[in-house]
Amino acid sequence: MLKKQKEQKQKLKKIGKLMNIRLIFLTLLLAVSQLGLAQVKFEAKVSKKKLGVNERLRVDFEMNQDGDNFTQPSFKGFTVVGGPNQSISNSWINGKRSYAKTFSYFLSPTKRGNFTIGQATIEIDGQIYKTLPVKVQVTSAVDKPKDGNNADYVASENLHLVAEVSKTNPYLNEAITVVYKLYVSPRIQISNLREIDNPKYSDFWSQAIKIGQLRVERGEYKGEPYNFVVCGKTVLYPQKTGKLEIEPLTLSIAVDVPTNRRDIFGGKLYTTVNKTVAAGTRTINVKPLPLEGKPADFSGAVGSFDFKVTPNRTELDATESLETKIQVSGNGNLKLFDLPKLSVPNGLEQYEPEHNERVRTNITGMSGSISDSYTLVPQFKGKYPIPPVSFSYFDLKTETYKRITSQEIVINVKNGPDSVSIVANTDDSGTTKKLVTQTGSQFRFLKLDANLEPIQKQYFFKSTGFWVALTAPLLAIPLFMFFGKKREERLSDVSGNRVRKADKLARKYLSEAKKNLGNQKDFYIAMERALHNYLKAKLNIQTSDMSKDRIQRLLKEREVEDATSIEFIGLLESCEFARYTPSSTTAMQQDYDKASRVIAAIDKQL
Repeated sequence: MLKKQKEQKQKLKKIGKLMNIRLIFLTLLLAVSQLGLAQVKFEAKVSKKKLGVNERLRVDFEMNQDGDNFTQPSFKGFTVVGGPNQSISNSWINGKRSYAKTFSYFLSPTKRGNFTIGQATIEIDGQIYKTLPVKVQVTSAVDKPKDGNNADYVASENLHLVAEVSKTNPYLNEAITVVYKLYVSPRIQISNLREIDNPKYSDFWSQAIKIGQLRVERGEYKGEPYNFVVCGKTVLYPQKTGKLEIEPLTLSIAVDVPTNRRDIFGGKLYTTVNKTVAAGTRTINVKPLPLEGKPADFSGAVGSFDFKVTPNRTELDATESLETKIQVSGNGNLKLFDLPKLSVPNGLEQYEPEHNERVRTNITGMSGSISDSYTLVPQFKGKYPIPPVSFSYFDLKTETYKRITSQEIVINVKNGPDSVSIVANTDDSGTTKKLVTQTGSQFRFLKLDANLEPIQKQYFFKSTGFWVALTAPLLAIPLFMFFGKKREERLSDVSGNRVRKADKLARKYLSEAKKNLGNQKDFYIAMERALHNYLKAKLNIQTSDMSKDRIQRLLKEREVEDATSIEFIGLLESCEFARYTPSSTTAMQQDYDKASRVIAAIDKQL
């Protein structure tokens, strides 16, 4: 009986052990199946494992579950030119959910060699996951780098800024034109175009041509159809000979590049990249003007010109005035040479000329006229011949020097005192002496009878001066109190003091500008300071707020005439241009006179 009970117990123990083994096996099977169903994938993929140093590499970090705290690797040996770009895909296929999240980077190699894309990390459901390192080989530059998946590369291949120069071998002071064209492929779209680096043209006289609103035109770039916009035009006059560089224009552009994705209506989805494009440095070879046939009085005029000297009248009386104008008109570097001087005989009093410029600058260069107007005043009766005046210039059409000479002008003074007569004698030593004979009385006699009267004795005590000296200090006390109070009020008026100080500085720098006529740099620095301090005084505006639009708006609000505002803005622009382009003494004198006139006009209108 006992033996049977022992056998039954042993059988039950064996059955229990088998059941435990089955339960453990089922548990393990369920755990493995669950792990297979919910396995997390986080891996790194590269667009290529071998690339040229001038190509781009795309790196994608993909995961099949959403996570937090993504950390990128260091990307040693590469520069990140795009990214991170994040994309999420969430779809249901046959009742099963498919999820993918990707972080994308675009890399540019810094040198050749073998590099390793390090491990990226992400936290998913409290667990940290890492990608495996990826090895990449960078070789020497390839002829045609390709990476169609890189939006930055696509933008680079379909966007080109070109500087078109009208002539690469001009003469000194011959006008050339630089037109900046932005070519855009129909495959991309652009927006938000702005300049980030404007050329200085340090070896040129330059003038930017306003182009207004950008207009899209059809054209070709390297044989392919492109759209283009003209985003800048500049006229240049080279001021040095030899090889000169034209600095590049640099633009920042937002480029919309199409992707392979589409919206719910089937339209293409675009990704936007910021692209910086430059026109590239252009080099021109400036030829010197020929020495053969160069006139001695040549002052640097290059172009095609007319020249004339005209008086407003030729008959008048003594002490009346007449005006004689020397004028050059035509096409060429009108602002970059000095006019010939007028020579007049003795007996005609000559004043400093008034310089006037009516010059337009368009795509072909400068055109118009410049003139010097001389005021002449005869002192005596008689006929005064004004000798001919010559003007020489270099003609670009014939590539020769030409000279234009005016006719002799005779001024007939009908009424007035007789002129002095000059008789020349030669002594034994051969020295010529001039004997001057003057009409009328040559001597004036002193008056002998002065009608002098004796001075009477006067005592200071109780005199008028005595009482004035006695009462003056008492009367001065209230005056001192009054002026002291005014002085305290003036000192406490911070805003008024700032205005008065700015006005004083404006007058000071304007006088400094006059002293520096002939020294271009110092003159225009002083002129600009004078204009800025004048604005501080009159408009209560700080230098940091002095944009041209704001100045024009404030002047208009203060009811200053539009023509006067435009002249003031023009003066500020002249000061800016003069820092980088040469200017003649005549132009500086004209700018100084213009500044004085405009400041006086604004004072009256305010």
